[in-house]
Amino acid sequence: MSEFTLHDLQCFDAVVRAGGFQAAAASLHRSHPAVFAAVAKLERQLGFALLDRSGYRVRPTSAGRSFHGRAQSLLRELTALRAHAGQLAMGEETELRVVIGDFCPRPYVLGLLSRFFAACPATRLDLLFEAVGGPQERLDDGEADLVLHRVDKSDARIEWVDLAKVPFVPVVAPGLLREPLPRKVGPEQMREYTQCIMRDTARHTPSRDYFTVAGARQCTVADQLMKKEIILQGMGWGHLPRYLVEDELRDGRLLSISNPHMPGSVEELVAARRTDRPQGPVSNRLWRHLQDAAPALRRALRKR
Repeated sequence: MSEFTLHDLQCFDAVVRAGGFQAAAASLHRSHPAVFAAVAKLERQLGFALLDRSGYRVRPTSAGRSFHGRAQSLLRELTALRAHAGQLAMGEETELRVVIGDFCPRPYVLGLLSRFFAACPATRLDLLFEAVGGPQERLDDGEADLVLHRVDKSDARIEWVDLAKVPFVPVVAPGLLREPLPRKVGPEQMREYTQCIMRDTARHTPSRDYFTVAGARQCTVADQLMKKEIILQGMGWGHLPRYLVEDELRDGRLLSISNPHMPGSVEELVAARRTDRPQGPVSNRLWRHLQDAAPALRRALRKR
């Protein structure tokens, strides 16, 4: 068996993950013939077929799946080695790009960041606020060093620190309701009222449906505080982080309509960054700072 190269392995890995040569070529920024030739060469060198090309989409053979599993371990080690080399070559960063998501408890998190960066005067904080799918997209596109939001934990390129679980509850101001609602109100009863929803700041990621009632009129807002104010004024109803409306639920300015037909949810607030990009010393200190602060954040939200 002749020696194969990392380039050949990367092309094969990309074809398996993308499900085809054209998509793999686009992800690697190489030509279709170059990727096809690299995989064919790898198969000749190994002496067995890695891919089944008989269907509409290429699929790994049983031997190909086994080989791919081992190859992925090697490629992950290579990515980690490159990132480590990048870290060794870096001095302290002059800038860190941090994205805060829409349901992040801002006063607490901004206080953490303020105290941290006060001790790092040579590093400028570039702070962005994004909503819904925007934070994950910024991380995916390489436009953020760190995001504080929900992320796709199945993405092998991402590592995260669990910060807190944030319950969302559907709420309405008493003055909005034209008649008493049944105890277990459902989407059909709320469809006639305007639903206030968050505006997704993602630019190209397909939007996801969070709590939206089909057929209801919608009012879109840029942040949770504006959403809360609109709901308090009786201009619509919607789902809000429970920590944001605890006082209003207690004194009756807002009513929870949560029930099995109109459930809330629990979102996982994390700090997340990419594992395939070098992290400098300031980024790593911030990472440890957030790990240390997570228990206090959870206690603060529980008190609310």
